[in-house]
Amino acid sequence: MHYASSPRSVPAPLARCLLAAAMAVAAGCNAAVPPAPGEAPAAARATPGDFCRRIDAVLRHARDDRRLDAGVHGAWQVVHGILAFGPDFPLAVQGQSRPALGYLLDGGSLVGWKLRSGTPGVVAIVEEGSTMGQGHPDQWLGYLSQCGVGVDGDRPAGGIPLDTPLTVGGRTWTVADLLAQAKHDIRAGQEATWTLMALSAWLPVDAAWTAGDGERWTTERVVRMEAAADIPSAACGGAHRLYGLAAAVDAHRRATGAAPTGGWAEAAAVLDEQIDRARRFQQADGSFAVRPFERPGTSPDVFARLSATGHVFEVLALALDDERLAEPWVVRAAERLVTLLEQTADLDVECGGLYHATHGLALYRRRVCPPPTP
Repeated sequence: MHYASSPRSVPAPLARCLLAAAMAVAAGCNAAVPPAPGEAPAAARATPGDFCRRIDAVLRHARDDRRLDAGVHGAWQVVHGILAFGPDFPLAVQGQSRPALGYLLDGGSLVGWKLRSGTPGVVAIVEEGSTMGQGHPDQWLGYLSQCGVGVDGDRPAGGIPLDTPLTVGGRTWTVADLLAQAKHDIRAGQEATWTLMALSAWLPVDAAWTAGDGERWTTERVVRMEAAADIPSAACGGAHRLYGLAAAVDAHRRATGAAPTGGWAEAAAVLDEQIDRARRFQQADGSFAVRPFERPGTSPDVFARLSATGHVFEVLALALDDERLAEPWVVRAAERLVTLLEQTADLDVECGGLYHATHGLALYRRRVCPPPTP
């Protein structure tokens, strides 16, 4: 089944992640002069150092050579780039290179970046089905909490400080005002995938608050709600929901130094089950199934394979411990993902799949490779 050319043949949450050819002109991540594409010879993968250098090459290419432009691309594409590469991700603005995150937070204009003052904080407007704006509640906030990789400590993902200034309507707020609004607006039964990423990154595990409707909430209640929600029908086949659960379990581990309990144990059980499904459905070449948590199966479309493998690998890079990250099936997935990025380096690629893949590889690189040379 050719997902990229037949979007109606896949469930709606998957279609946005797998569309490549149809969006290449409007929102694709532009091709440039690539590193040498194709399957690397065995000699090139002979040592961990060799493979780490291949990871570095595809990450540099995705960050520096596939330059997004504020006049062409929307916030959905740019924020995904920020997720992968953090505050230094470059954006072309009227012919000049600017740090994309600083441009947005300083009030820069970009299609789909729609914020307004709310009560008690800042509202990021949801545009369901948009290919340029925020498609899910708190998506911007969740990705700001996870962007780049950690620079110190044991937290794999990066994220920006809550006191980072944010300009909305000519007034200066902070990222904390986005979080305050998310806590105020949360409701039972809502999609809270990205909300959970932010709560896990910035709040204590025992945090409690009262939402705008008077309901009492805790971080654990949000964890339980997401752990009980369906996986395959969620955005991008459930990969983002699993990433949010992984962020929550990781935060609990770092805060307590102990095995997960309560809602976090429920989240860990969901992760174990779904990761095992992805492993069992993995393809012989190391890529993941295009419906990675439902059943085995591949696609002739390289963009569908890149998107599926990248989304799953991002979860693995955060969720697995060091021992499991070194298991052969994970290493094969890492090698296949790098190869897919090499093979598509001279093509326009859908930005969501590209940047989730590179974010996963950046997290993986931080954990298994020596620090990059300046």
